Amino acid sequence: MGSGHDHGPSTIRHEGPLWWAFGLTLAFLVVEVAGGLITNSLALLSDAAHMATDVIALAISLTAVRLARRPADARRTYGYARMEAIGALVNGLLLFIVAIYILWEAAMRFRQPPEVASTDMLVIAMLGLGVNLVAMRLLKAGSGENLNIKGAYLEVWADMLGSIGVIIGALVIGFTGWTLADPIIAVLIGLWVLPRTWTLLREAGQVLMQGVPKGIDLDALRAAIAASPDVLGVHDLHVWALGSSEPILSAHVVTGDADATTVRQVLARMLEERFGIRHATLQVESQECAEDHLHP
Repeated sequence: MGSGHDHGPSTIRHEGPLWWAFGLTLAFLVVEVAGGLITNSLALLSDAAHMATDVIALAISLTAVRLARRPADARRTYGYARMEAIGALVNGLLLFIVAIYILWEAAMRFRQPPEVASTDMLVIAMLGLGVNLVAMRLLKAGSGENLNIKGAYLEVWADMLGSIGVIIGALVIGFTGWTLADPIIAVLIGLWVLPRTWTLLREAGQVLMQGVPKGIDLDALRAAIAASPDVLGVHDLHVWALGSSEPILSAHVVTGDADATTVRQVLARMLEERFGIRHATLQVESQECAEDHLHP
């Protein structure tokens, strides 16, 4: 018996800011790509590539918001909550490809540094910095509630640093004529992307593999259940999450002759208060089931 019946994803309350951030980022992406081609700046084009991944990440987040509203049905009893993790996985793979391409292109430019229009590069980078700051402000509130929004927020945050890097590169080229600053900045941006890519892929993979949600200590959880009054043992304990939030638990609890309903109510209240688990399915048994030795 579960402690609740609604196992769908929690409501995402930040769709409006997502749309604003998406519109601003998409509009500036067009400007930055055109500017990078006109100025022949790899740093600017690399920043535009990151901006493109921002657009994709925001589009995925908006799609997940829309799909999350669809109710569960006979084919998808949990609804579309996993779209959040799938979207983050796709975003991480795109980031990886972009980072590798930037590093490869930068290596080519170290051999033959091209001419760069530093003044135009500087103006476009400063505009990009402004767009990044606005988008960060819009996404900050939801970054702690949703894996997709968190990914998009981190994307924009890194792009903000990338814009600062491009500005520095443009100033160096403008005052010294040292065009190697352009591929060097591009390499630094690419190296910044790679660890973030790994973080996103790892978090998305943890959700898709039904791993224990971040912030939950399985040993402490098991000990808390076992220490509850009338509980003689616990096995077949599983904790996972459909998205980046709303952990779900299932377990077999041995209680002897204790009242099953009372035990479930006590455990459900304890799980919610101590571990934030509102969705728990607890099978109460009077004795260990035969296959107990097969399951931790």
